[in-house]
Amino acid sequence: MTTFVCRRWFQFCSRQYNRTSNKLYKETLRSVSTKPSIPHVCIVGSGPAGFYTAQQLLKHHKTVHVDIYDKLPVPFGLVRFGVAPDHPEVKNCINQFTKTAKNDRFAFIGNVTVGKDITVKKLKKSYDAIIMCYGADDDRILGIPGENLHGVLSARSFVGWYNGLPEDRNLDVNLNCDTAVVIGHGNVAIDVCRILLTPVSILKRTDITQHSLEVLENSQIKRVYMVGRRGPLQVAFTIKEIREMTKLPGCRSVLDPHLFKNLSEQVSGLPRPRKRLTELMIKTALDTPSEAEVDAEWRVKFLRSPIEIIPSNDGKQVAGIKLRVNRLEGTGESAKAIPTDEVEEIPCGMVLRSIGYKSIPIDDSVPFDNNQGIIPNIGGRVTGMKGIYCSGWVRRGPTGVILSTMSDGFEIGKLVADDLNSADIDISNETVKGKDKVLDDLDKDGVVPVMFADWERIDELEKTRGVSIGKPREKFTTVEDMLEAAFD
Repeated sequence: MTTFVCRRWFQFCSRQYNRTSNKLYKETLRSVSTKPSIPHVCIVGSGPAGFYTAQQLLKHHKTVHVDIYDKLPVPFGLVRFGVAPDHPEVKNCINQFTKTAKNDRFAFIGNVTVGKDITVKKLKKSYDAIIMCYGADDDRILGIPGENLHGVLSARSFVGWYNGLPEDRNLDVNLNCDTAVVIGHGNVAIDVCRILLTPVSILKRTDITQHSLEVLENSQIKRVYMVGRRGPLQVAFTIKEIREMTKLPGCRSVLDPHLFKNLSEQVSGLPRPRKRLTELMIKTALDTPSEAEVDAEWRVKFLRSPIEIIPSNDGKQVAGIKLRVNRLEGTGESAKAIPTDEVEEIPCGMVLRSIGYKSIPIDDSVPFDNNQGIIPNIGGRVTGMKGIYCSGWVRRGPTGVILSTMSDGFEIGKLVADDLNSADIDISNETVKGKDKVLDDLDKDGVVPVMFADWERIDELEKTRGVSIGKPREKFTTVEDMLEAAFD
């Protein structure tokens, strides 16, 4: 009897064990089969477009991993290398970007050039989606005689020179003349004018590079013309920038009062930002201080188009610029500059071209519109390429400020997150592992990636270097120095 009871008890326990084991096994299988795949997204470019896109992607998708690649060892792109050194408040967005970089699902991978060190085709094997967020690395040219003379520079390169962009470190900047001409009526053009005319005592307290500070300290420039092809109601600069120029110590702003006397009647019907800007220009034009009160001046020339840069006697150096006088046809933003027969010349020793920029193709596998300087896309989705997107200047052209880039980044970040959440992008491929395989391949090819922790070492060293000379930071301006600081 005892044996029978024991046998029955053993059978009962065995059945219970088998049921439990089978249940656990089925639950494990169910868990494995329904466990969501972790999507991996690659962003090319660590400027505002890249970071704002990453921020929104991480916000709207709870498991996605985002890796940002940049060709330089340091992040933040235009914020670091494009924002004027005397505008530190504009760089505060770096704090927000750093917070994004600290997310466990994010990685910064610098010193890696997509299209050269790693192709988009290879990236597609490691990522479910790729977002092109690189900026505009080329200039629009004037296309006039004399543009290749010594003393003609790109405003973009000049900005890179004083902001520490490695490729512009050795730009040949000669300020041994009294007059410079800046072609363009945008914010970058005003930035360039302001840096040329700001007392060095002020610039010394910014993060402007030491090598450019030394050149500016010996500058002979006392007069800067800013030339634009259309009129006061079509300028692209904003009120903040012109207000700064009107308050620049020892410098007067000169705008032709004849162009502004009749504008008061048109001001009331303008949109508020344009209205305030125009009112300030009218006030500035009619209240210009005398030359005896100042050491330098900034002159704004309207309705002028450059037609030739005049060479010096030896044919090598800039000696002046020839301008065609225009008249306006139409009104408002759509007004067109129509050339007249009238021509004038301005003697000068330096010409800075600030008429716009354009992106360039970085990989043959990604379509590119060379005329517009953008990647062809429909709402941010790259034409004809599933899972490839674009954001920022390479999507819509180099227009707007950081705020407009933020809006674009938010839009595309949410778009990609929605595509991932709706399964519009297939994330079931288990071979997609994100940066791990890429880093292995880069290591085999001898490429040394810089991670965000490495950038933080560069950051601390730059700040320390700055403190020693009374500046917020002194940037490393060569890739070699950046890498040495990162891995010292």
